[in-house]
Amino acid sequence: MGKPMRALVTGGTGFLGRTLLASLDDPVVLSRDPARAARGPGSVRAVRWEPEAGPAPAEVFRGVDVVFNLAGEPVADGRWTPEKKRRIRDSRVLGTRNLVAGLAALDTRPRVLVSASAVGYYGDRGDEELDEGSALGNGFLASVCEEWEREARTAEALGVRVVCVRIGIVLAKGGGALARMLTPFKLGAGGRLGTGKQWMSWIHIDDVAGLLLHAARNEGVHGAMNAVSPNPVRNSDFTRALARALRRPAILPVPAAVLRIAFGEMNEILTGSQRAFPRVAERSGYVFKHPELAAALSAVLE
Repeated sequence: MGKPMRALVTGGTGFLGRTLLASLDDPVVLSRDPARAARGPGSVRAVRWEPEAGPAPAEVFRGVDVVFNLAGEPVADGRWTPEKKRRIRDSRVLGTRNLVAGLAALDTRPRVLVSASAVGYYGDRGDEELDEGSALGNGFLASVCEEWEREARTAEALGVRVVCVRIGIVLAKGGGALARMLTPFKLGAGGRLGTGKQWMSWIHIDDVAGLLLHAARNEGVHGAMNAVSPNPVRNSDFTRALARALRRPAILPVPAAVLRIAFGEMNEILTGSQRAFPRVAERSGYVFKHPELAAALSAVLE
């Protein structure tokens, strides 16, 4: 795994942050809730920081080699009211701006900033094959991702290598999109969403953490990097695979009109299609732990 990295993490209380922290030696966590962050895995030093309020405190960067920027309001919790959309945007865009402002005040800076983004950057693209060079898409999430990445990349002018990790649908225990899908499937009420033809760019949480560490350690990786399995699937195939893994039927499709009524604008993350591939990860030598969907679901659900 290479030499130990002295790391600082924002978003350390989320399910992805907790998984990453388990792979780090004595990390520093910036958090709105330092008491909760300090209960993370291993030895964690937690410092209070309100991401939208002002620059990150300079003293927390002392001796830090890499910054992992994972903070952000959850996008799939509740309808996208104007206030919810403001929190989604500001927690990412202003939070990243203030994180980089903290870096700018330093005489000695971390070597690399690994900043989360999402495949929502590409918008709804049908069957188009997408890689890190594909154009920005349309929609609320695409606009947020574009601003989020732009703020992160301002750190390049400070001599910091920046990687923007565009994360797909994360398969994990106890968090993320999969946790919300399990209840209806366990009750035998699962099924495809809308037409089921939309592509899902999924990834096992172990590979998200692996790719974040890969981005930090690999000097040749910079700019955008897709954190998705090399094998995206259509929603209909995903729901069948999940039903098989749970030994439950998948016979109750949810019409697109019902999704629009139930979720409003947030519907775009359920029916939008992103057929993304991890070209940068593969070219730079990353080997996926869980490249196939059936085995990845089994690993999560066992």
